[in-house]
Amino acid sequence: MISPGVTLGGRYVLDERIAGGGMGDVWRGTDEVLGRTVAVKILLPALLDEPGFAERFRGEARTMATINHPGVVDVYDYGSDQQLAFLVMEYVEGDALSRTLSRVGRLTPARTMALIAQAADALQAAHANGIVHRDVKPGNLLVRPNGTLVLTDFGIARSALVGQLTVAGSVLGTASYISPEQASGAVATPASDVYALGVVAYQCLSGHRPFDGATPMEIAMKHVRETPRPLPGDIPPQVRAIVDRALAKDPNARWPSASALAAVARQAAASLANPAQAAPTGSPARPSGPVSPAPARPQSGGPSSGAPMPGSPIAGAARPPYPPVPRPVSGARGAASVPSGPPVQPQPYRQPYQPQPARPAQATKPESSGGRQVLIVLAVVLALLVLLCAGVISFLYNQQNAMGTGNTGVTGGDPTVASYRLTTQAGANPGWIRANEGRQTL
Repeated sequence: MISPGVTLGGRYVLDERIAGGGMGDVWRGTDEVLGRTVAVKILLPALLDEPGFAERFRGEARTMATINHPGVVDVYDYGSDQQLAFLVMEYVEGDALSRTLSRVGRLTPARTMALIAQAADALQAAHANGIVHRDVKPGNLLVRPNGTLVLTDFGIARSALVGQLTVAGSVLGTASYISPEQASGAVATPASDVYALGVVAYQCLSGHRPFDGATPMEIAMKHVRETPRPLPGDIPPQVRAIVDRALAKDPNARWPSASALAAVARQAAASLANPAQAAPTGSPARPSGPVSPAPARPQSGGPSSGAPMPGSPIAGAARPPYPPVPRPVSGARGAASVPSGPPVQPQPYRQPYQPQPARPAQATKPESSGGRQVLIVLAVVLALLVLLCAGVISFLYNQQNAMGTGNTGVTGGDPTVASYRLTTQAGANPGWIRANEGRQTL
């Protein structure tokens, strides 16, 4: 009879029964040789009656001890005593995932994906060593207080598969997570562990297993023939797609490996926990460290916003000749100093004089050139008017003189001059003489 205080192998003292399952009971014990707490799994006596089971299980325990991974429980020892076979493993502080689900019902998608990623990493470490777990379920996933997960109970379910499916009550949990190929009698593969981990994820997200039934055989056949009920509507599409692929009936349609499942689950957990990291490509990234507050803009006397302050460590940047800014002698950094005398009116900042290059002579304004042309035209017009007036005055003056001279010769002027003019006019125009003969005789 197994009870607290029983010693196995001459060194392992059983302290308290902490769990039980279809393959046996798990006890918390003490290793009196090394003085450490251990977990002792005692196999059911009925399993030892199977030919070759004890020897096969011992070989698998040795293989499991070679796995060096933080997510896989360490195997310390294997032995038999008083017709009992037992396995000594690392004692993990924490609760089984099954207890957590019975207490809270459901987990958030981000938390579920984080746990699935850790469990898949542990399975990949086992698969790399040629070990298939064959019994992945929440009861074999232990969660430490810090949130890390440890996978336990490797390599026990394979040899007792038929007994588990026919003995009611002893393996109900295992039948609920069995893969379709295992339920059909095929050999379990790493893809079988991927399917069982998909069932665990389904339960964490929905709060129930995908299939229920009156007997383990009925439940196992549903894994082969039926499709699970859809996940709740509040599950993100990316998480839903991950679980649906893991639950594919065809092993070739599932995730190709446990490491592939771990990668997509970890990415989904990160995007759900930090939505800012899922931004589109090209968006500016936020700094990882604390962001220091921007310096306050000076009230007066300082440079304008955006210009580097004197002494700023900007390599290669030109520094304008800013006037020195007075610094407070005492007080907190960034606080305004208290003046000791009357307030001094701040002077506006004036940039130093910089000589301007001489402008070229031809760079005149179009307006001045047009004004000069107008003046020249006006001057020409005035000159023409003056010449025209002078010509008119001279013409009128000559006409007046000509008329005055003829009248004098005709009426009684100098006869000699009159005769000369008449003779000249007569020679030029004989008809004029005939017309004026009468006048000349008068």
